[in-house]
Amino acid sequence: MSLQNSTPSVGPAEMPAGIKTSTINELNEAACADVWKPYMHHQTFDREGTAGGNTCNGRQPATRCGEGSALCCGTFGELLQGQVSIDSTRDSHFLVTMPIALFARAHFMSIPGTRSVTVYPSHKVKAKQLAERLASALGVSGGTLLLQSELPEGKGLASSSADLVAAARSIAACFNRRVHTSLIEQVMAEIEPSDGVMYPGVVAYNQRSCQLFSFLGQIPPLAIIGIDEGGTVETVDYDQRRGNISASQRDQYQELLERTCLAIPRGDTAVIGEVATTSALLHQERAPKKHLNSMLKACEDTHGLGVIVAHSGTMIGILLDRMAPDFPLKLKSAVAQLSRLDRSPKIYLTMDGCR
Repeated sequence: MSLQNSTPSVGPAEMPAGIKTSTINELNEAACADVWKPYMHHQTFDREGTAGGNTCNGRQPATRCGEGSALCCGTFGELLQGQVSIDSTRDSHFLVTMPIALFARAHFMSIPGTRSVTVYPSHKVKAKQLAERLASALGVSGGTLLLQSELPEGKGLASSSADLVAAARSIAACFNRRVHTSLIEQVMAEIEPSDGVMYPGVVAYNQRSCQLFSFLGQIPPLAIIGIDEGGTVETVDYDQRRGNISASQRDQYQELLERTCLAIPRGDTAVIGEVATTSALLHQERAPKKHLNSMLKACEDTHGLGVIVAHSGTMIGILLDRMAPDFPLKLKSAVAQLSRLDRSPKIYLTMDGCR
């Protein structure tokens, strides 16, 4: 076993094309919380043309001339992923993030006079594309981008999205700029479907267009005892073959999304677990998890909150409430149960304010 470090219901159909001022205020407030502030200094949610950015108290991190570093967290699959019924002009696919305390790190070194970006490791071609396009959009020089990640690739932990967001933040840090979130999303949408890991908390997100549906708030202190079923899933390939969901299931996903929008701000861990389990079950016909039945049994025996999966990945896990008085006993039980399926189940901690 290893420890992996560290409002009322709102549905997509109700969200406007742009982000509401009230939502921007919530995002800026969340970005100033201790758990998120270290990562958000060079990113802003304010509308185009407004002054300022994330107006957190305190000084911004020191930046060496011509260099900048940044991080972005990953997400353990999705709390919920599906499709809802909205008008035909908008993409109705969505996911709800489950941010965890594992990170992608990026360090950008500018080279004046060049437009290209050299990326290490060299196979991170999506990060190279984002860096060059973002540098061009910001009117700054290219350079060298170094990436290091705690998130394994192709497993459904948002490793690629975290690389891209960390790269964007590192470029902004290098030039002491605050890059607008919508610009990051615009560039990411040109590259691949992405998770909403650029936001400070849990979001309902359109992964294809890289646009926010709604900001839900902060995830309660949870632990996920997870296993990897093996293999990898390529995001673009999966997105192209997943197809649409039936009308009856869209109604079910709408109900699940509305329950989630209420549960997150209330910290209702029971509902969070129920939603995760239902979403995992609904997704079996599209991307089945071979250990789902075993995980459901293990969760029941452990008295866990529910089972969560990487819908477009290989990870599956049991959710536990870290604040529950019997958490140590449940953790021990869950690890013992999952050790029968995997020799080394891992523990993932959510990104919350209680660590």
